[in-house]
Amino acid sequence: MDAGPGAAPHPARGRPGAPSSATRAPGAPWARFSAWLECVCVVTFDLELGQALELVYPSDSRLTDKEVGPALWERTSPGEQALTRFPVFQKSSICYLSFPDSHSGPGRHHSFQREPAHYFGYVYFRQVKDSSVKRGYFQKSLVLVSRLPFVRLFQALLSLIAPEYFDKLVPCLEAVCSEIDQWPDPMPGQTLNLPVMGVVLQVHIPSRADKPESSPPKQCGHENLLPAPVVLSSVHELDLFRCFQPVLAHVQMLWELMLLGEPLVVLAPSPAVSSEMVLALTSCLQPLKFCCDYRPYFTVHDSEFKEFTTRTQAPPNVVLGVTNPFFIKTLQHWPHILRIGEPRMSGEDLPKQVKLKKPSRLKTLDTKPGLYTAYTAHLHRDKALLRRLLKGLQRERPSDLLSALLRRHLLELTQSFIIPLVRPGEGGHGGAGAEAQAYPPPPTGALHGKPHAPAEEHHALEGTPPQIRPFRQDDFLRSLEHSGPQLTCMLKGDWLGLYRRFFKSPHFDGWYRQRHKEMAQKLEALHLEAICEANIEIWMKDKSEVEVVDLVLKLRERLVRAQGHQLPVKEATLKRARLYIEMVVRSLPTDLQVVLCSP
Repeated sequence: MDAGPGAAPHPARGRPGAPSSATRAPGAPWARFSAWLECVCVVTFDLELGQALELVYPSDSRLTDKEVGPALWERTSPGEQALTRFPVFQKSSICYLSFPDSHSGPGRHHSFQREPAHYFGYVYFRQVKDSSVKRGYFQKSLVLVSRLPFVRLFQALLSLIAPEYFDKLVPCLEAVCSEIDQWPDPMPGQTLNLPVMGVVLQVHIPSRADKPESSPPKQCGHENLLPAPVVLSSVHELDLFRCFQPVLAHVQMLWELMLLGEPLVVLAPSPAVSSEMVLALTSCLQPLKFCCDYRPYFTVHDSEFKEFTTRTQAPPNVVLGVTNPFFIKTLQHWPHILRIGEPRMSGEDLPKQVKLKKPSRLKTLDTKPGLYTAYTAHLHRDKALLRRLLKGLQRERPSDLLSALLRRHLLELTQSFIIPLVRPGEGGHGGAGAEAQAYPPPPTGALHGKPHAPAEEHHALEGTPPQIRPFRQDDFLRSLEHSGPQLTCMLKGDWLGLYRRFFKSPHFDGWYRQRHKEMAQKLEALHLEAICEANIEIWMKDKSEVEVVDLVLKLRERLVRAQGHQLPVKEATLKRARLYIEMVVRSLPTDLQVVLCSP
C-alpha cells in the first residue's frame, strides 16, 4: 500500500570531523551527486533482527554502525514520506527513523534533517501484503540522505524514485544516482533544470539575497525544453495553511513560543504530520533565523532520549515532533505540549481548532487534542486574519493562496518586531535601535566617499575601523514608546514584555551575533575604501619604514579577506588596493621589497 508524498524532519548530533562522502574533491567520482545527496539507503524489517540496513548507494558512503540503526527505520505508515534529523552520520539512527511507530496510521512519507551537525533524511515507507513473509507483510523504506533542507524537492524526487525502485530494485537506483551525478551544483540564487527518470524538475535555489515572497515565483521560460519541466514553486517551503489547519486560532501564540525559543512537544498521529508541523513552526519566524534545535520526528531510540526526558534539569530549547503517546508521560514536565489529530477540512468552515488547556489536564495515552500550556500570550489575537482565511475558504481559494496569506501575516509580524532593533537613530550617534546604538558615527567624509581633508585621510590610513558599541537594553526599551512595533503593526498587547523575554532567548543572541558580524565587516570594508581614496604618496613622506610596512601588511590582510568574500567590497576598490600595495612596496629599499614580495 502506497500513498502520496508528505514531509517532516528530525535532527540528531554527529561527531565533529566525521568522514563523509560529501568531502569528495571536484572531479572525483560522485562529486556532483554529493553536492545534492550524501547517499541513498534502503532499510528493511527483519523479523529476527528488527530494522536492518539492506543497501547504501554509492557504496563508498561512510556510515558507522551506530549511524544506520534507528534513523531510517522508525516506521512511517505505508507509502508515507516524512523528514527527520539524525546524527552525522549514525546508521542506527537511520534505521529506526525510517519506519513509523506502531501508533502511526497508514499513508504518507517522512524525512529527517541536517545542519552543520545534522543530516536531512527523506523517507518513503512501503508496506504491502506478502504471504511469503512470516507476518504477511513486505516492509521497506527508501531514504534520501542529504545535507540540504530542500523538503519539497526531495519529496518530489522520492515520489518519482520510490515506486520505480520497489518495482525494478537496484538497477533503477543506479540509473537515478547517475542522473543526479550529472546535475549542476545547487548554487544559491540560480534556477536549475534537473532531469531525472524522464522528468525535468525546475527549481530555484534560495539565497540570502532573495526577498520573502507572498506568492509563488513566476515560472521561468522553458519553451525549448522537452519534456516540459515540472516547476516547483519552492524547494523548501511547506503548505503553511495545510500544516497549521488545526491551530490557526493559536498561530500567534505559537509564533511567540517560537520567537522566545520555548521547549515544545508536538504529538501527532503520524511522522508526516509531526514533521510537517515542526517544520512549519520553525519556519514561521522568517526572515529571522531559527536558532534553536528541532527534531521533526523524535523517537525513543534517539541517542538524546535520556537527555530530553530527564526531570533533573529544565527542558532544552528544542521543538520535538513525536507520534508515540508514551511521550505524554515522559515529557509531561515540558512547559508546552501540542496534541493534534489527523488534519481535516470541514467544507466552507475553518477546520476544528484545538483548544488551549492547562498542563495539569494532561493524561497519559488518551490525551485529547489541545495546546497544553500555562503561557499567556503577550499580543492580542488577530481576529481579522481568521476572517480573511475563512473568507478564502468560502470562496474556494487554492490552499497555496491561503498559505501565502498566512506566510505574509507571519512575515509582517516578525518584521514589525525586528524593525525597531535595526531602525537607524536620529542624528549622528544613532538612536532607538540596537543596530543604531551599536555602531558609532564614522569619521566625517572618509567612510562615505565624500571629499576629505588631509587630516581625515591620514586618520583612515593610520587608524582602525570604528568599533561597535554594546547594545543597551534599557535604552532600547525606553525608545519603544515612540519608535516601537506599533508604527508598523496594528496588533495591541504587551510588546515591552515580549521584548524583555526575547532578550533572554537564543534567537536574540543568534540575531545579534550575526548583525554584529555583518556590521563589523561592513565597517571594515568602508575603512578599506577610505584608505584607497586617501593620497598615500603625501602620507608616506614623513613616515618611517616600519609604519609603511605596517600599512602594506594591513592592506594585504584586508585584501585576502575581501577576496574570500568576507568583506562587502567593490571590485574597483580591490583593484585600487592592489595598485597601492605595489606602489608602496616599490618605494621601499630593495631588501624590504624582497621580503615583502616573497611568497
